[in-house]
Amino acid sequence: MYPVTAPPTPDRFVKPENLIGQTRLGDSEYRSVVRLLTWLGRVRAADVAHPRVRRWGVPAFYALGGVPALVLAARDSGLHFVLVLAITAGYTVPLLWRRQRPVLVFAFLVALSEAALFLGVDSGSSATQLVALLNLGRFGAPGQLAVGVVYNLLQTFVSIVFFNGLKGSSQAGTPVLAFLAVVAILSMAALGLAGKLVNAYIEALQEHAVRLELERDQRAQLAAATERARVAREMHDILGHTLAVIVGLAGGAAGLAETKPKRGAETLRIIAESGRGALAELRRLLAVIHDDEPGDTPLSPQPGLADLNALMERVRAAGPAATLRLKGELTGLPQGLQLAVYRIVQEALTNTLKHAAPNTTVEVTVAADPEAVHVTVEDTGPHRSPGAADQGKGLVGMRERAALYGGQVTAGPNSRGGWTVRALLVPAPTAPDLTEKHPA
Repeated sequence: MYPVTAPPTPDRFVKPENLIGQTRLGDSEYRSVVRLLTWLGRVRAADVAHPRVRRWGVPAFYALGGVPALVLAARDSGLHFVLVLAITAGYTVPLLWRRQRPVLVFAFLVALSEAALFLGVDSGSSATQLVALLNLGRFGAPGQLAVGVVYNLLQTFVSIVFFNGLKGSSQAGTPVLAFLAVVAILSMAALGLAGKLVNAYIEALQEHAVRLELERDQRAQLAAATERARVAREMHDILGHTLAVIVGLAGGAAGLAETKPKRGAETLRIIAESGRGALAELRRLLAVIHDDEPGDTPLSPQPGLADLNALMERVRAAGPAATLRLKGELTGLPQGLQLAVYRIVQEALTNTLKHAAPNTTVEVTVAADPEAVHVTVEDTGPHRSPGAADQGKGLVGMRERAALYGGQVTAGPNSRGGWTVRALLVPAPTAPDLTEKHPA
């Protein structure tokens, strides 16, 4: 069975560029959004890695706001100081459970604020009620948030009127205080609700992106398996031809053993070299699964480097101007390696024809040195997105063929406005060309 990619998990990291598209955004705007999302992702990752910082930091921050009231209470009396300290702790300590119990924390702070209002205690930490309202919007139900907003508005109006009446001050500043309080309450409620919606939307986008990545990986695995099966069928033809020649040589060597011992020994050496070459090719196919398809012709000869000229003629007939350059000693390459080079060039030219413009030119270079075979297919356009190359079966097939010979394939845009495919294949020692050494 073919390997299956693991199912998506909530902790799986999804890159920002996979969450948003570039279709409706310009290049500069797209890069800015990706940078912003990347920064926010790092902040979120740091928050997840160190959850106690935010959990304890928010209560500690609001506790500092109550220090001035504690200093004034200490100057008044010890009982007053204890009362202010208890109310300050009541405002801040429950915030440690603001995410797990948002409704309970909000209800407790509301009750505490009513008690503080009744006792006439003014603590600088009373703003924690807005934090509780924010978390009620993020983690509570919309109906609970609506009830909390209405209650906060009524409590605010009552508090403003109560303190103004208690202090005997004029009502000149009441509208301003009421307006600021309403803005603060509605803003925190809106931020909490927006945070809830944004988090839900981002989670949905992440799940969708993970599913797309999973489907893409599965398609790539299926494409690779199909290509390996195709390679196996083609290599089967080569091995079958090699073994047929070995059988013929063995029969000839038996007849030459008595009449021409020297020629018979030469034939036996060719058989040994051919057998080693066939075994080398066979080792490369141990992990390849044979999968017959209708319409295959397994007995037909497989193409090699000699067929590249005919391939280039077909490309020229389709429109693009195509040139072929062969460098180094290529005639002695094993037939399986020649087939791999041919298929890589064929697939690269097929991709060029798919995206070809009227004035497209393509250059194919195949160079051999003692260490490796280098294949380069370069065209002049039009420009293609780098992400598009990883989605198709063509690049998967080329990589599979290169990997069969210990090589690799790279593809990407070039300086001429087009696309370049580079392949590196490492030939292994194989049998010599049997058609040239067949004894008479």
